[in-house]
Amino acid sequence: MSEPASPGQVVERLLGGIADGKWLELHELYAGDAVIDYPFGLPAPTKLEGRAAIQRYFAAVAAYPLVLRPRDIQIHQTGDPEVVVIEWTYDGLVTNTERRFEVANIQVSRVRDGHIVASRDYHNHFMLAEVTGGLRRLKT
Repeated sequence: MSEPASPGQVVERLLGGIADGKWLELHELYAGDAVIDYPFGLPAPTKLEGRAAIQRYFAAVAAYPLVLRPRDIQIHQTGDPEVVVIEWTYDGLVTNTERRFEVANIQVSRVRDGHIVASRDYHNHFMLAEVTGGLRRLKT
């Protein structure tokens, strides 16, 4: 029996899946009872609880005319062998307007038995809302 993927390998798979547009498969990297916190989410902080909620979230993101390519990825090990801190920048493209943008990101993830069990994701949601037209919806 093979060892489960390390925390670093799991988050690399996550970013690779995002780069490849495999939004409908990303939930499989999470444990059934996983929790994702988006403290900077708009219009308010967001928490996703459970793989089904995570699957719905990624399915909604898949509908956006958006391509995200992670670059400058740095994975930092912590004193806890289950926890990694990931820093990266997205090179983004809104495909229906050809608008290009960059977004800095930090994510703190706990990975157990090859699945993400908890994550706090710090993305620039303001920038993402602005480039996808969501900022107009927030103002109304």
